[in-house]
This record gives sequence, C-alpha cells and structure tokens, in this order.
Amino acid sequence: SLDFAALQDALDDNVAGLMITNPNTLGLFVEGITDIAADIQPSARGELEITDVNRRYLELGELTVSLMGRGFAWLDTGTYASLMEASEFVRVIEDRQSLKISCPEEIAFVMGYISADELETLSAPLMKSGYGQYLKRVLESSIQRGQV
Repeated sequence: SLDFAALQDALDDNVAGLMITNPNTLGLFVEGITDIAADIQPSARGELEITDVNRRYLELGELTVSLMGRGFAWLDTGTYASLMEASEFVRVIEDRQSLKISCPEEIAFVMGYISADELETLSAPLMKSGYGQYLKRVLESSIQRGQV
C-alpha cells in the first residue's frame, strides 16, 4: 500500500493511466461505508459515484493506494456495451491461456487454504460443467507435479 497523498504529490496532472480504488470498489465493504454512501449526493448522471466515496476516505485519512502490476486489468462494466466487452475479454484470455480468471477454488488451493481433498469435494458437484472439469485439471496437474 502507498500513501495516497505522497503519490498524489509525485504525479503530474496527467494521471489517465492510474486507477484509484479502495476495497469497496472491489466488493469488500468496511465498517462505515453505508454512512459514507448515505452522505453522498448523486452526480449529474443521477448515480452515486465511487470517486466521491474515495474522496471521503481520503478526507478521513483512510484511503490507500496499491499499484496493480502487469497482468491486471480493470474492466468497467457500467454499460451493456462495456459489460459485453469485458465478457469477451475474459473469454478470450481464458480460451487462449487455458486458465480461469479469478477461480476462487483454485486460488484457495494454490494458496494452501484448502487441501486437495477439499478441492475434489468442491469440484464434484460441478463435473458436468466446464468449470468443474477445469477444477479437476487443476487438481490432476498438481498431482502430476508432485505438489499434493
């Protein structure tokens, strides 16, 4: 994590390539988010803007910044067209790399949060789907590499 104020001081006015976020934009809610959201006024678009939430966290001294390195992508899905573009992006990456993007079971297994037996149990009801078959391949691959 970086201190946002220090980062802001280090940047010039051209920050088009910088995504500023906090845990809330990634779906993790911290205590007080509902109070902050309740105080925000809708924008000209008639929506509550995450930028206003970030600004409030900055004012409270609770905003931190983490730089996302190579291999990360921020996909805006606020419109039908952008949702379709994001879906196509994910499909292409998954097809070309033969890997799933953000597969919770795989991540938990690789990080050691669940065992091979637990991964097998979680994947069993999903075996008729491509997702279940993917989990099976993850498990088989780790066994072949002697990681289980």
